[in-house]
Amino acid sequence: MRIVKFSYKKKEEWGVLEDGIINILKQSPFSKIIRTKKHIPLKKVSLLVPAQASKVVLVGLNYRDHARELNMKIPREPIIFLKSPTALIAHKQRIIYPEGVKRLDYEAELALVIKKKAKNIPQKKAHEYILGYTCLNDVTARDLQKKDGQWTRAKSFDTFCPAGPWIETVLNPSKLGIKACLNSKTKQDSSTSNFIFSVPYIISFISRVMTLLPGDIISTGTPPGIGKMQIGDNITIEIDGIGRLQNKVSL
Repeated sequence: MRIVKFSYKKKEEWGVLEDGIINILKQSPFSKIIRTKKHIPLKKVSLLVPAQASKVVLVGLNYRDHARELNMKIPREPIIFLKSPTALIAHKQRIIYPEGVKRLDYEAELALVIKKKAKNIPQKKAHEYILGYTCLNDVTARDLQKKDGQWTRAKSFDTFCPAGPWIETVLNPSKLGIKACLNSKTKQDSSTSNFIFSVPYIISFISRVMTLLPGDIISTGTPPGIGKMQIGDNITIEIDGIGRLQNKVSL
């Protein structure tokens, strides 16, 4: 099932997407999925970020092939950090290249959206807390990341967290192809089978640090091949079973 959040005639709604048609939901999917009798074509709406995140939690260095690329040791525990939720933008919205930034990078990632409040969750029950999966681009001002020695500023500018285009609820996250294409040229091409830490492990680990709330986003790391974007570039994140997240870099 594909869950979408969208805007139509200045009103925000949730729906279920099937064959290009959205069946509008009575309420947000974080309580209960209740369909109405209302339908609308996908082409008539503007897609929004399919979440209501109080926080965006990301995992650094979670692909074995990326660790090899960087000549870094495999971490013993997930390396987690936060992006501001105000960095979130939707499919086809513009990534703004901030003044003064010298290098702006893309990072293709598989993200998941939390369904219900989660604290101290065992791995075997982690699946009960996942609404579904989406694409995410962990946009990073690489020069500021190196300058600061920590990641908050470099990753939290407004528009630095494209996510979407929708949530896919039925998906096995352990063997998915993941790509980043810059101006139609493939730059990242890997599989989540290269994960160091599994999705259940990541959810359990994070939930023992902080309480996860309905609509929060967890992103699972990026594969090798990260690189820079320029103004005017089009960046596409593609994940098997989900689809394509497309954004353009702009002033």
